[in-house]
Amino acid sequence: MAMAMVRSGALRTALRGGSRASAPPKRSFASSAHHDDAHETAKWEKITYLGIATCTILAIYNLSKGHPHYEQPPPYPYLHIRNKEFPWGPDGLFEAKPHHH
Repeated sequence: MAMAMVRSGALRTALRGGSRASAPPKRSFASSAHHDDAHETAKWEKITYLGIATCTILAIYNLSKGHPHYEQPPPYPYLHIRNKEFPWGPDGLFEAKPHHH
């Protein structure tokens, strides 16, 4: 059986034109099917520079516009309710304390 497979393989090789090595098929990628790689590289380089310029212009425009300034809200007394003394004293930890000399 093995000899029959070897003979049929040898027969096919002889019918195809000898025992020359067949070259592997060349793969073609979708990006290089119709365009040159240098052309694609140049295209994406231009797109990148255009995107950088567009983002820079938009950032300058947005940052140069003014933004609304609102009045400070009145100091509502209920925002600083203290029902219990702090362990470090009556003042807050980071508030300015009066110095008694």
